[in-house]
Order: sequence, then structure tokens, then C-alpha cells
Amino acid sequence: MKYLIEVEPAKLATGDGGPTAGPVYRSAFAKDGFPSPPPDVESCWDIFRTSVEKNPKNRMLGHRPIVDGKAGDYIWLTYKEVYDIVMKVGASIRSCGVEQGGRCGIYGVNCPQWVISMEACNAHGIYCVPLYDTLGAGAVEFIICHAEVQIAFVDEKKIVEVLKTFPNTTNFLKTIVSFGNVTPEQKEEVENHGLSIYSWEEFLLLGDIQQFDLPVKKKSDICTIMYTSGTTGDPKGVMISNESIISYIAGIDLLFDHVNEKLDNNDVYLSYLPLAHIFDRAIEELFISHGASIGFWRGDVKLLVEDIGALKPTFFTAVPRVLDRIYSGLQNKISSGGFLKKFVFKVAYQYKLWKMSRGYKHEVAAPFFDKLVFNKVKQGLGGNVHIILSGGAPLAPHVETFLRVVTCAHLGQGYGLTETCAGTFVCLPNVSSMFGTVGPPAPSVDVRLESVPEMEYDALSSTPRGEICIRGKTLFSGYHKREDLTNEVMVDGWFHTGDIGEWQPDGSLKIIDRKKNIFKLSQGEYVAVENLENIYGLLPDIDMIWVYGNSFESSLVAVANPNQQALEHWAKENGITGDFAAVCESPKAKEHILGELTKIAKANKLKGFEFIKALHLDPVPFDMERDLLTPTYKKKRPQLLKYYQSVIDVLYKSIK
Repeated sequence: MKYLIEVEPAKLATGDGGPTAGPVYRSAFAKDGFPSPPPDVESCWDIFRTSVEKNPKNRMLGHRPIVDGKAGDYIWLTYKEVYDIVMKVGASIRSCGVEQGGRCGIYGVNCPQWVISMEACNAHGIYCVPLYDTLGAGAVEFIICHAEVQIAFVDEKKIVEVLKTFPNTTNFLKTIVSFGNVTPEQKEEVENHGLSIYSWEEFLLLGDIQQFDLPVKKKSDICTIMYTSGTTGDPKGVMISNESIISYIAGIDLLFDHVNEKLDNNDVYLSYLPLAHIFDRAIEELFISHGASIGFWRGDVKLLVEDIGALKPTFFTAVPRVLDRIYSGLQNKISSGGFLKKFVFKVAYQYKLWKMSRGYKHEVAAPFFDKLVFNKVKQGLGGNVHIILSGGAPLAPHVETFLRVVTCAHLGQGYGLTETCAGTFVCLPNVSSMFGTVGPPAPSVDVRLESVPEMEYDALSSTPRGEICIRGKTLFSGYHKREDLTNEVMVDGWFHTGDIGEWQPDGSLKIIDRKKNIFKLSQGEYVAVENLENIYGLLPDIDMIWVYGNSFESSLVAVANPNQQALEHWAKENGITGDFAAVCESPKAKEHILGELTKIAKANKLKGFEFIKALHLDPVPFDMERDLLTPTYKKKRPQLLKYYQSVIDVLYKSIK
């Protein structure tokens, strides 16, 4: 496998029923060993401190001020200016009695104050505990109590959510700091519970009187407790050390060096994926380590493309839902153009795709068409983007193919978990064989697949498949106050991800299933539901699908979110009238989509019991507001069943 080296042989099953595991692999870029961080970097604080020393005048944090309801150009704080504010905030935190090892919550959308608060925590060895902006007061209350948060920095609009957690959280929480202002009513309510609350400007003045030395920080010290939302049960507090983050950065730097995409202090990153998730937190630490610039969005997804145009980022990370929206917007523009424009676009697209499939780098595959046709797409993303990285969930193949061609940028998928400090696998630029995969391992981890016999996945077969297991210094330090859960997933130094992977001939990995999402139908057949959803998700006519079955039924049913543009086009051609919701209710529309899903099933040689027998079309996408998705867009299956129970009952009744 071209991009891997084998470091340990396969591990066969033993008499005690131990697992069969494939060989241990690591990135070919790490053939001389894992890269080491710079000698003067022991902690996340050192990442920032050294960048301030090297790039004091470089732009660090930018935002767009709103004047008379309109967003202006980005205005910036330099590295030295941010450092000075961080020192004030750190002193103010310490003046509130929070010491090294204390817990500081941060609650709100990404903004300069978020990163400044985070760096103040890094400076004083205080655990940064993100409070999910996308979750309600229930989870916020749980995290404050479970992590024993003493001080919380809160978006002005979210203070009301924190107040809802009173009095349960007041045993731990003693100080609230608004990123903006505080109303007299809020101040009164907080003080009535014996707590203190400050506006941002008031808090900056609090530490002026006292001086605090920065404590010594070690690699093994916990940097953040990052709670994962989970698909069931309470959130789990993932403890991430300084070493995890600095090892991640060293690995990604080595990877980028090998593919000639080295970051420097001229790079610009758009911060919009939640800083409460490891994906964005780790990427921003990476950019800070290079003295690069981070610009924040305005918090409205409808205005995201406008923010991109104003910032002109060089590096863009996204979750599939955002890339799906960009894809749909471009498709609408193409379909609304005249015959000649559509014809030219089709010719340009097919030619460039053909050249790229034959191994040509995207920048030399079709330079004439890039300039004539695709430059408009490039300029729509600001004109400077050279890397687009998708993570959090699988990206639909038709979306990945399309955006690889038209964006004039390297687009690839990555894979990682909070427990592995984000980017554990990253697709390499201009390697066409990696299309549809998450690429090879980053050069900071070892990886092996472990057989899962009950799902018929064999790590030693000619096409190795099995549970993805990871080891390395980027791994988490355990679940906070949950040693039992830690021991479930950490075995002999290996983290068991619960995801099923398949090695590709070139050494890249394809995520094909989820170990726990398996159920049995009434005849005794096992169904690996995520694998089926990945296959049915290949249909461009749907945006998302949830497949359901249980041991009391002999067949599968599903709820799908159809692609509005595709379904409305089909309806127009077939004489189906009404708005999108009405079309979704049409028996003919359901029959049409079910027929297309059946074709997909046959083409992929699914077994008869894996075919979907009845289907409901929901025009409203699965969302977090109804608690159907996690903040990283993973399906919450128990909640989906609860929400759609009556629909499921009707579907099974229709089959019988």
C-alpha cells in the first residue's frame, strides 16, 4: 500500500477468544518516526506565545463590525494586541479565585473573545470547557455541574440560557463574564444567587490591580475537557492534553510539507465551525502556530458565502451539510442559465473531470476552462482558497466529485474523533484514487483494523475490513469522571473508534459502517444500517436518509429528506402539482424515489432483506432543533424513532 508502512504484523485470535487484528500501519511520511514538536513548545500556551514572539504585528483575529445593520470590512487585532488582552483576561480570571487546574466554561458562537478566553486558560493552566452553543440549557447545566465549572464566558445572547440552569449550577459557578454587555435585570438575578457577573470591558479592568505569575505547564496537563454530544445518554467529557494538540500539529505540518502545501503566516482561515468541537479547535491551534490569520463569520449560515467573499480565506473547512448547500446553490445557478452557458459548463466539467481521473493535478487539468468557466466559482469562495477539507460525516460522492472539479482547490475528506484530537486521516491532494475515502493516516498515529465476525468484517481478508483502532500521542487522556467508559474503548493502548473501515489498495481508508449500529430482523438476519445508509445515500435525489428495522419485523423502512431541486424537477416533468411539501406527500413521488433506491440496492448487490420496502418523504431536513442530529450532524437514532414512530407504524402497516 503506497502511502503506508507496516510497523507490526497481524495479531491472530487466541484461545481465550481475543480479537483478530490486521497489521499495524502508519503513514509513509513517518517512516523515520513520528515528528516531534519544536523544543520550546510544551503546551498550547507555548504555541501562542512563540507565534507572538515571531509575528507580533501579523493579523491574528478579525471580525466584521455591524453598522446600521450592514457588515463592514474585516477589522483585525494583531498577535501582540491579542497577547496584551489575554494577559489582562488571565489576571482577571485569577483574581476571581480560579487557579491552575480550575475549570472555565466558554459558551457562544465563534468570535475573537472566544479565542482570547481560551488563550487566557492556556496561559494559566486552566481547563477550557466549551459549552455547546447548539445545545439547550439541559446539556449546559449538566456540563457546568459535571466539569465543576467555576467561571463562564458567555455570548451576550446566551446569558439567558445560563440563568435557566440556576440554582443547580450555583454550587460550582461563581462568575459569569459576558462577551458584550449585561442588563440590570441580569445583574440583579445573578447577584441574588450570590454570583458575580461582568461585561467584557468591566472584566478586563478587574485584574489590573494584581499581578499573577504564569504557572509551569507540562505536556501531560489537561488543556480542555471537550464534551461530545453523543447519540444517546449524557455527554461524555473528553480530556485532551497539551501533548495531544501539539502532536497533532506536528503531524499535520509534516503531512503538508510532503504534499507541498506548507502553511505560513500569510494563510487565512475562516472560523465558523464551532470552536466547541475538536475539529475547529485543532485547526485554529494549527493556524495560530504559524502566525496565520483567523477571521470569524457573523453566525448566520445564509450569510456565510458573503463572509467568505469578504475574508478571502486560503483554507476552508466544512461539514457536508455546508458543502451540500454550496453544491445546491451552484446547481441552481447553472440550471437557470441559458442553453449556451449550460452547454459550455457541461463540456468544461466533463473535460476537466476526465483529465483529473487520468491523474492530472487539478491546477493543470484544464487551465483554459478554469479561467473561462470555473473562475466564477473560485471567486465566489473569495478567490484564494487552495484547500477545502470536509469532516464530521461522509460527503456524498456526487457533491465531492462536482466540487473537486469546479472550485479550483484541493478538496478532500478527513476523519477523526474528539478522542483522537481531530485529523487522524486526511485525503492527499491530487491523488484521484483517494476519491470517496478519508485518505491515509496522519503521520502522528498508528492504525490497525480489528475483525468484527458478527458483522462479517475480516481484518485479514484480501480486502481488509474491521473496526478502526488508533494509538499515538494525539489520543485523549480519558473520559472525565468515567473510568468505566474509558476502559471500554481503550484496550492495551489502542482506542477503539466503533467505526468500520476498509483499506484501499493505495493505503487510504474508506469508512463503511458503524459497529454499534447493527440490529437483527425477525428472520435472524443482521443489518449493518450505516453501511446501507451510505449506499442509499449515493442517490443524488435525496439529501439524507434514515433506515429503520427491528427484530419484530422482516423488512426495512426509511424516512428520507429528498433533494428539493431534483424532486421539483421530476414533479414538473410528471405533471405533479403543488409546493414541495405537497409533492413529498404524493404517492407517485414516494414510488419514484423508492424505485430509485431499489435500483441503487440492485446495483450494489444488496441482499433482499436489505432492500427498503416502504418510504416516507419529509420535506423538512433532519435537524438539531428537533434533537434528531448531533451538532456534528450524526443521526440520533433513538430520537429519530421517537419522533417518527407514528410514521414507522404507518409504513409497516402499508407493507402488511
